[in-house]
Amino acid sequence: MTLPANDAFSLGLAHDQPRRSSSRARTPSLPRRSSSPKISFSAPSSTSSSVVFSPQQANGMPAKRGHKRKASARNGSQQLKQNGEATIEELIEEVDARIARERKLSPSNSPDKRKTVKKQIDWEIPRKALHSSIGFFTIYLYTSKGNPQTVVIALSSALAVLVPIDILRLKYPLFERAFEKCVGIFMRDSEKKSSNGVIWYILGANTALIMLPLDIAVVSILILSWADTAASTFGRLWGPLTPPLPARLLGLPLAPRKSLAGFIAASLTGAAIAAGFWTFLGPIRDNLTWSWDAGVSSTFSGGSVEGGKVFSGWVGLAVVTVCAGLFSGVAEALDLGSVDDNLSLPIIAGGCLWGLFKVLGWLGDIFL
Repeated sequence: MTLPANDAFSLGLAHDQPRRSSSRARTPSLPRRSSSPKISFSAPSSTSSSVVFSPQQANGMPAKRGHKRKASARNGSQQLKQNGEATIEELIEEVDARIARERKLSPSNSPDKRKTVKKQIDWEIPRKALHSSIGFFTIYLYTSKGNPQTVVIALSSALAVLVPIDILRLKYPLFERAFEKCVGIFMRDSEKKSSNGVIWYILGANTALIMLPLDIAVVSILILSWADTAASTFGRLWGPLTPPLPARLLGLPLAPRKSLAGFIAASLTGAAIAAGFWTFLGPIRDNLTWSWDAGVSSTFSGGSVEGGKVFSGWVGLAVVTVCAGLFSGVAEALDLGSVDDNLSLPIIAGGCLWGLFKVLGWLGDIFL
């Protein structure tokens, strides 16, 4: 017996009705989450309406499986909290807090620590030791009354050997590696691809000995040896704590890398060298440019002995000391482009001292 389509459909609905209602009855209703606020999203329409999401759908249908898992997790967390045990959320927060504390205490992972780490200073101790030792050797030659012409010949012979070696070093990499293994500790990184600073040092000292009176030449070499070293040392030590020098001083260009600390160190060292030399070491020899009793030499005062005495004693020593200090600081801080300061410093400082004594001799003749 076949049933009509309508009767079969009605029987199917009648047969499925109890099952649907029973399954609906067996599905527990999910508890609403009252501890956290509901998230509302504004509708794109002009009316101010909001859609509220809840674990149970608006049409009365049971929630999806994801909501069931979240609800069971929340129920488990609430049960653990009621039992006095730590919940999963609390454990996660504790782990995150512990990681944050470890990162904060670790100096390698902290960005602030990386910013405040000071740059390691290269003191160039072997180079500075060699640089300063020339001054002591110069004093020895002066006090032992060595012949300046012999020193000039010895320095010229050294240049005749060092210049070809430096050319070979720059031209042939194999020779360069062998040369740097021997004397590389005395060289700066900038000199490894350019001319050696020792050549300019010898050339500057030789030029001062040839062109200037002996006492002025010795003082200029001592300024090169000690004032330059003092400026470099104290500039690296306290330079970051002091302001940089101006771009120009009385129209003279100053190097931007120079600091006020280095300028002060060079000036004080140059002043001490001038005062110590013309007070204690200078009188060992004759024909001084300046002396305590005679003042400025007659060769600088137009042949007048009395005119030179105007700047004798404490007055003359104070003027020479202050001016020598300023000459040392400015000559060391000058920016002359690619000119090495080992060449420019003794020539400029010695030339300024020579001009100072000319001016003092001229003023002595006027005041007389």
